Amino acid sequence: MYQLEVIAFNIAAVITAEKAGAHRIELCDNSGEGGTTPSAGMIKRALELTSLLLYPIIRPRGGDFLYSDDEFRIMLNDVELCKAIGTDGVVFGLLNADGSVDTERTRRLVDAAYPLGVTFHRAFDRVNDPAKALEDVIACGCERILTSGLRPGVSEGSDMLKSLVDQADNRIIIMPGSGLRSSNLQEIASKTGAREFHSSARTAIPTAMDYINAGMQEDLTQTGLDEQEVRKMRAIIDQMQEENQN
Repeated sequence: MYQLEVIAFNIAAVITAEKAGAHRIELCDNSGEGGTTPSAGMIKRALELTSLLLYPIIRPRGGDFLYSDDEFRIMLNDVELCKAIGTDGVVFGLLNADGSVDTERTRRLVDAAYPLGVTFHRAFDRVNDPAKALEDVIACGCERILTSGLRPGVSEGSDMLKSLVDQADNRIIIMPGSGLRSSNLQEIASKTGAREFHSSARTAIPTAMDYINAGMQEDLTQTGLDEQEVRKMRAIIDQMQEENQN
């Protein structure tokens, strides 16, 4: 089955994802840092508002993916919270300083999350040896890897994505993401053989404030989810699914 995952950086995006036909939501806070762990209140409200699969990101801060003992304790706590609240899965990624997968801590988080699904996120795009890293993530028990093929976007990383899909050989899902839109989704699917796809489908939402203090010199726009873009991607995925069945 082909599937489409989208990012929701706020509750409005959760509602949009439901309306537009996404299959799964990666729930994040803080779009400016590339996504950090959403609050318990946000996770609970998202579960109330959507029937889609919900995977909160477990990332205590922006920056790299080399975490201190205290940060790892926070991640454990947040995984346990997500399981208690009732999410369908969680998303995280941990590396060692040498660019290898932090397998010890990844296994501990996977064990703590069980029976929730686990996606190893784009920390994977910073590894020093993608072939070995893939085997390490599989051994840790994750169900999928979100990756752009170790490049800034999926179009540049399509060759690596194909290599990862081939190496994975259905033992784990390779989910292309970063720069994925309706304009290149079918091409990426054809080039890589991937069956799941991840998109932020970002759009800017202007503030609804009537009064703006110009002296603050600030941008009050929010990161939203483009409903029409998600609908286009879902239509492409449905078409690919139909052609595959025929």
